[in-house]
Amino acid sequence: MVTSHWTAAPAQSAALRRRGAVLERAILDAALEQLSTVGWNGLTMEGVAAGAQTGKAAVYRRWPSKEDLVAEALRAGLPRFDEAPDLGDVREDLLELCRQAREAMFSRPGFALRAVIHECDQAQAERFHAVIFKGVVEPSVELLREIITRGIERGEVRPDAANDYVFDAIPAMMMYRSKMRGSEWSDEDVEGMIDHFVMPLLRTNGP
Repeated sequence: MVTSHWTAAPAQSAALRRRGAVLERAILDAALEQLSTVGWNGLTMEGVAAGAQTGKAAVYRRWPSKEDLVAEALRAGLPRFDEAPDLGDVREDLLELCRQAREAMFSRPGFALRAVIHECDQAQAERFHAVIFKGVVEPSVELLREIITRGIERGEVRPDAANDYVFDAIPAMMMYRSKMRGSEWSDEDVEGMIDHFVMPLLRTNGP
């Protein structure tokens, strides 16, 4: 019994000694884990503290509310889309970008983001608007803009296709079908969306 007591003590002490960025990272990871498993409605500050193996006070000291904590967790955890695929063909570029988006959607931060979007009421959702817009919407639109602009320059895409309605089409479709139809976006589904929905929007009027 004495051996067991002294064996457990170092691990507990190590958890309590975490400070600064290491502890903050553990708390943010625990918040993402809770969001991706129990959702926004099930997430509690106490549960996050337990997941991070720290005290509730350590969480509240850094983030005074659940909304503040989740906003920071999303900001830190959302995947980065820094470079548009450039495979020499607009269809192939869009397919690759959609595959990357699919991986992001079904990652832990992706599940966390969808929990916030789908479960928050309007007032709560407004709290996360800037995080989602700057972290997801703007980067996605910029990559789509780059791909479509290159397609226009190569003569694959009609010139007036570079507009906000077209840029919104792919993200809107992927979010809608994942939520309303339970689609997990297999390669076949991604190709079907590009071939039957997106490419007809983009094609030139020529042969």
